[in-house]
Amino acid sequence: MGNHLYYGDNLAVLRESIADESVDLVYLDPPFNSNATYSHLFKDESGQVSGAQIAAFDDTWHWDDMVSGQALIELRDSPHQEAAKMLDAMVGFLGKNPMTAYLAMMAVRLVELHRVLKPTGSLYLHCDPTASHYLKILLDAVFGARNFRNEVIWKRTGAHGRAKKWGPIHDTLLFYSKTDGYIWNKTHEAYEESYLSEHYNYSDEHGNFQPISLTGPGTRTGSSGKSWRNVDPNTSGRHWELPPDRALPNRFVRPKDFEQMTCQERLDVLDQQGLIYWPKKGSVPRFKRYVEVTLGNPVQDIIHDIGPLTAKAQERLGYPTQKPVALLERIINASSNPGDVVLDPFCGCGTTVHAAQKLGRQWIGIDITHLAINLIETRLYDAFKGRAEFTVHGVPQDIGGARDFFARDDKTKKEFEKWACGLIKAYPQSGGKKGADGGIDGLFRFGPAKEHTAIVSVKGGKNVGVGMVRDLDAVVTEQKAQIGILLTLTPPTKPMIDWAKGAGTLDVEGFDPVPRIQIVTIEEAMEMGPRAVNTPLRHGNPYKKAAREEDRGAQGRLDI
Repeated sequence: MGNHLYYGDNLAVLRESIADESVDLVYLDPPFNSNATYSHLFKDESGQVSGAQIAAFDDTWHWDDMVSGQALIELRDSPHQEAAKMLDAMVGFLGKNPMTAYLAMMAVRLVELHRVLKPTGSLYLHCDPTASHYLKILLDAVFGARNFRNEVIWKRTGAHGRAKKWGPIHDTLLFYSKTDGYIWNKTHEAYEESYLSEHYNYSDEHGNFQPISLTGPGTRTGSSGKSWRNVDPNTSGRHWELPPDRALPNRFVRPKDFEQMTCQERLDVLDQQGLIYWPKKGSVPRFKRYVEVTLGNPVQDIIHDIGPLTAKAQERLGYPTQKPVALLERIINASSNPGDVVLDPFCGCGTTVHAAQKLGRQWIGIDITHLAINLIETRLYDAFKGRAEFTVHGVPQDIGGARDFFARDDKTKKEFEKWACGLIKAYPQSGGKKGADGGIDGLFRFGPAKEHTAIVSVKGGKNVGVGMVRDLDAVVTEQKAQIGILLTLTPPTKPMIDWAKGAGTLDVEGFDPVPRIQIVTIEEAMEMGPRAVNTPLRHGNPYKKAAREEDRGAQGRLDI
């Protein structure tokens, strides 16, 4: 299977590229229908908000018979008649409006996610209270109400004051399995400090411990019922019950014949290794259970020990809906095994694929924006330093693919522009500020303190001319930028090259002068990446750098 990152509509990718019953775990955090447009504000390494404000998705949905209506028709023609009936009923009750458009979009995707799940697989849908009740009804229809396992509450933020309602501080995760035979690994959450200080309040040279019983109820006639060190458990109607292996600390040295020893001989071994606590004379000895072997509480359906990402959190990349890696690690550990396949069809900034890579799972990520795909590639490279191997689908691999992408992009060509900017690690601009004679398609900052700015203009058509260079020169002057980069799909003409040469140089002390206006072809950018641009100090990734993960044996390299 391997790891795969897809650019495109997740419905099309699921139908065309993901096989039946090939996925072990699905996590999805789709855009919430909360009547909000998310402007994705990325910050550079200094923490300053960049000029790029990208509306990566507008989650105010509108009913359109060509889209929402088609989804309803497809459901009616599918084997999932229960889902079709349920969506029909919702549309009949709620009307054709943004909420039902959102539900129609989700319904056809939930059907596909059910199809790709293995019989042992599970799905977690992350949502807020705006639509969680409707989504649960849809999930009941697709997966069957009998396969609903949990409504998990994640406390995503601190206190919120509201004038006339309870403060909204949680998200909901709806947990469904495909069948009764789903994967479930017993998972624990750490004890709170107050619990540890109250119950593990004894200590020795090896750390804090809790004295626990060495006996169990009922008398026995074998060695477990005989006296040890003048203590007879039968007098209290009990017998010796030794601790399980998981309660033994790492320092325990197990004799070769430990399992063949009598209960009393094994108690001697425990005592010799300092694992028996002797209270005052006349009392029954107890076993020292150290904090280091404490697994914690089994996970509950309220997650309160994994906090939200604060503005200064090391793992925050500047993506507003980013979730903590720890949250995804808990889900992946509970509902999959190493080597299993984890799928996120709305992968955004890549937290799910990051956690899956970290935990030794295979993964599939899908997103509809090039901004997200570029961010995830960068994140995985920074975090795993070449140890994360994956294949990117749906993005041009050669100049022919680039020309085809430009031809297939919509009339605005915005996705092409974002992809092109990503080649040289520039921030895409979408609906951003205008220059003197045209738009600014991207920018990046460079210099020791990111004090210099380069403006990027992307041109994909065949009719290139000197006017494009002249316009870029004017924008650079107006915006007080230091460099202008013209990224062009078509090779430049001689007048264009001559104008760029006559536009002067940027002089930075200690470095050779560099051209103030530079023309870079898309083919050069695909081959060289950021090195295709000539700056006094090479600019880095436009996104905040992901913290490096320790090598846990992952193999391979990242080739992007």
